[in-house]
Amino acid sequence: MSNVCPTLGIMSILAASMMGSASHLFADDAISMHSHPGYRTWVDINGRWHVLMSPMRSIRCPYINAAGASAVDLPHTWNALDGQDGGADYLRTTAAYLKRIPIPERYENERVFLKVGAANSVANVFLNGRFVGEHRGGYAAFVFELTDVVDWGQDNDLLIFVSNAMHPDVPPYGADFTFFGGIYRDVSLLFTGPLCISPLDHASSGVYVTTQEVGAESATVTVSIRLDNSGSTRSNLRARMEIIDREGETVANEETVLENVRHGQSSTSVAVEVAKPHLWHGIEDPYMYTARLTLLDGDQIVDRDEQSFGIRTFNVDPDQGFTLNGKPYPLHGVNRHQDRQDIGWAISRKHHDEDFAMIRELGCTCVRLAHYQQDPYAYDLCDQLGLIVWAEIPLINRVFHTNAFRENSRQQLIELIRQNYNHPSICFWGVHNEITAPWEPGPDPIPLVTELAKLAKAEDPTRQSVCAATTPDENAANWQTELVAFNRYFGWYHDSADDFGAWVDQMHEKHPAVPIGISEYGAGANVAHHELPPKKSQHDSHWHPEEYQALFHESHWRQIDARPFIWGSFVWNMFDFACDQRNEGGAPGRNDKGLVTYDRQIKKDAFFWYKANWSDEPFVHITSSRFNQRYNQTVPVKVYSNCSEVSLSVGDRSYPVKQSNNHIFEWPTVILSAGSNTIRAVGTDQGQTMTDQCEWHYVAPE
Repeated sequence: MSNVCPTLGIMSILAASMMGSASHLFADDAISMHSHPGYRTWVDINGRWHVLMSPMRSIRCPYINAAGASAVDLPHTWNALDGQDGGADYLRTTAAYLKRIPIPERYENERVFLKVGAANSVANVFLNGRFVGEHRGGYAAFVFELTDVVDWGQDNDLLIFVSNAMHPDVPPYGADFTFFGGIYRDVSLLFTGPLCISPLDHASSGVYVTTQEVGAESATVTVSIRLDNSGSTRSNLRARMEIIDREGETVANEETVLENVRHGQSSTSVAVEVAKPHLWHGIEDPYMYTARLTLLDGDQIVDRDEQSFGIRTFNVDPDQGFTLNGKPYPLHGVNRHQDRQDIGWAISRKHHDEDFAMIRELGCTCVRLAHYQQDPYAYDLCDQLGLIVWAEIPLINRVFHTNAFRENSRQQLIELIRQNYNHPSICFWGVHNEITAPWEPGPDPIPLVTELAKLAKAEDPTRQSVCAATTPDENAANWQTELVAFNRYFGWYHDSADDFGAWVDQMHEKHPAVPIGISEYGAGANVAHHELPPKKSQHDSHWHPEEYQALFHESHWRQIDARPFIWGSFVWNMFDFACDQRNEGGAPGRNDKGLVTYDRQIKKDAFFWYKANWSDEPFVHITSSRFNQRYNQTVPVKVYSNCSEVSLSVGDRSYPVKQSNNHIFEWPTVILSAGSNTIRAVGTDQGQTMTDQCEWHYVAPE
């Protein structure tokens, strides 16, 4: 079958509206910020696409009737609303994304590549009616070369079909969150010369920075480069590497001669010694360097790329936990999904900034970016903030014993590693989540997870593989990775929160040579539900009082903190998130285990419990502040704070100053007056004063 379609259905109905924005794509002022004259130009093409839902088409032929298409900007998802409203009925279909792009004739001697940041979950790309390529997988970037199908100096019709239907060969086949459809990350064009640092190595940068032999006096930095040459063999080229510190000074450089760069793919490497390296040391000192790679033909630059990286070492011990640069470094943090209320996965850099500012405010030292590869900007933020990262692929709940499923799992792991190889924040590659869940049928997962753990080590020997395991604890599939962590919900799905410690001690005793972590633990909370004292919530009920979540986390953190052998612990979840099939806690379509609400507007009480334990920023927080309608005149008041002492007043009545060694300050018998009462807590710490207050209304009996 030909890869050329005789009729392309991007009809004149779209031409006028699409040309309005496309004509400015290549204006000199539009590309100057993203170009390196003579060797590399990036062009953002996010603006003004047209999307047509459920188009009629035939395989490998993009003929469509464009009537009814809607104008959108990328990132975009068609499930922003129906993916969060409950009912398990959000639209899982195929959509056509269309854009007309004029490509100036002056680029005719260059190569052009299309980069899509992510499209969930299967994408087919056509240019000018010709099939360019297919990508299967909803979370990694992908790149296709367009050079041979571009009409230079003319308008080019770009069409991308995206499907978020269920695909048995593409994990995840099923998972406990909404699979938002669409092109939900950035899309751009890259122009290069015939010889370039390759963008085609699984959509990576083509530059891989490895630090070795790290000591106080020096560190070895080795940079591997993937090259792609569409022309004839080139000789006597040079690859120059410069290491640039945070102040912009070159601290090391080296060159190597490339004798014969053949047509097609090839690779080279350059190594250099960095004297007295400044180490990347987590939140205390997230110091970054830049590796600048330049390809030269004489004095002419052929191509250039820059990659940020950090120099650090780490280790995980079964008894002592995690160490960074030879020093104990306790890992306590959260899990993070990438969706937002009314936005889904089509989030902006502003949203990422807000999310990670709250994660950092909490005092986290680590984050698990679950359950899939997230936006490159998220990993950049973790580098800059010093957050240790667990990155993972979406192999969730079950496997299929088909070669296509196996190959796609391998592909997604390779994409995750190569696209994110240079981030010092990443220490762990996750290969599966709850793959042995007893409620999921399917074949034996051990062969596949074992293969993936070995693949992760082969791709990147400097980091460690990990899995998020679940019951049964002793299933062999849980023990194929270098590290193990468990998703356990004592006090929510089973048993009591206070039973957690005995269980984790048992795991440590039974597997003394394997580092044990806690990948998930949490409880739901609706900020409109309140009860004192709270009864144990039923996870599938419609009553999720905020007070129970807080007690759950008080119990768990005390037990985790007392066990330094736990190499890392990750609260499930930092933010409430969409799960369209759920109906619990009074919020259909929502998993409400977040420490922060889905819209990011309310930090729940449990958020401040962890901030009191993890953060050095002084504060006070009155718990149950939203429980503002009271029917008992005598009530308890509880405050979370990291201050040395806290005082309390209710209206004109003052209560004794309290001190605490566990960040909880309590006044068990506070008297309310009929009507409105101002509750005010004041904390002091090293001369600083922090205040929190709220209003409670006491309804006196008639």
